[in-house]
Amino acid sequence: MGSIDRIVASLVSSDHPLNRTALSRAAAEMQPDVAPLARPGDIDRAVDTLVGLGPLESLVADDTVSDVLVNAFDDVWVERSGALERTDVSFRSAEELIALVRRVITPLGLRIDAASPAVDARLGDGSRLHAIIPPAAVDGPVVAIRRFSPAVANLKMLVEHGALEQDGADLLGTAVERRDNILIAGATGAGKTTVLNALAASVGLIDRIVTVEDAAELNITGHVVRLESHPANVEGAGEVTMRSLLRHALRLRPDRIIVGEVRGPEALDMIQALSTGHAGSMSTIHANGPAEALDRLAMLASMAPERVPESALSRQIASAVDVVVFVGRHGSHRQIDSVHRLTPDGFDEEYRCS
Repeated sequence: MGSIDRIVASLVSSDHPLNRTALSRAAAEMQPDVAPLARPGDIDRAVDTLVGLGPLESLVADDTVSDVLVNAFDDVWVERSGALERTDVSFRSAEELIALVRRVITPLGLRIDAASPAVDARLGDGSRLHAIIPPAAVDGPVVAIRRFSPAVANLKMLVEHGALEQDGADLLGTAVERRDNILIAGATGAGKTTVLNALAASVGLIDRIVTVEDAAELNITGHVVRLESHPANVEGAGEVTMRSLLRHALRLRPDRIIVGEVRGPEALDMIQALSTGHAGSMSTIHANGPAEALDRLAMLASMAPERVPESALSRQIASAVDVVVFVGRHGSHRQIDSVHRLTPDGFDEEYRCS
């Protein structure tokens, strides 16, 4: 048994409360007796094993890291500034990695096992964890953590970071002010949520915003009510869907509804909400272009059990969406490539990054 294991075993058998401060103090006191050959950092790793993310804790705490990607127990990568790099962090076994995931998700009423081999969870700091284990993951457990960034972006910050030019910022600021409904489209990792945060930061404090998210990532200040979906617990109860949250949002007297990302049949509820008086609302969607964004919105809405004629759905989308913002990723650089206004004749490109 190594030094870390001995410290962990001693902490588990003690009556110290499971919080980092108490465990760190207790581990430092017992280390000379239970693990005299412990190396620097062993105490922190032992505490992380009980109340943190074990070997991943230092990576998740690193502000330069946006994603932590565990391809195998001994193969851990991170994304920094849009570039992937392999780390020297590792677990001792696949079982240790699975045990960590289970410890993190159990207090959330979630489970992961052979019968339910995938889980999606939001961590205490707002970061999002997704894990897949065998038999679904062929080569062993896989974990991806999207770090939560506490910084509140705004249009000025996007200009300063080269993601947007000033004329584009002025255009989008005006669109928010005049209560256009805005759909932000782009590929995975293009920065759609960052742009959504920036646009929401331009909303006046007098407006009541209700956010609806699959996993709470938005960081919006002001008069904000936050709603988050939730999967069923281990007994199969307690599921809260995006569709039900959107319907609840309509009853919470919103001035604006912000949907973190539309990815399922809730698209129909969102389209109906945006086309029936909730002006100034916003959402994001995965798509490779502005026209594709509307096509995908229609496809997702068609997944709902209610059968809306295609012609009626097209008219509702045209009424619901005023502006499509397309966000692109170019290597490690993310930017707003273009802004398009919907007209009866199609798209009117109002901005393109030079």
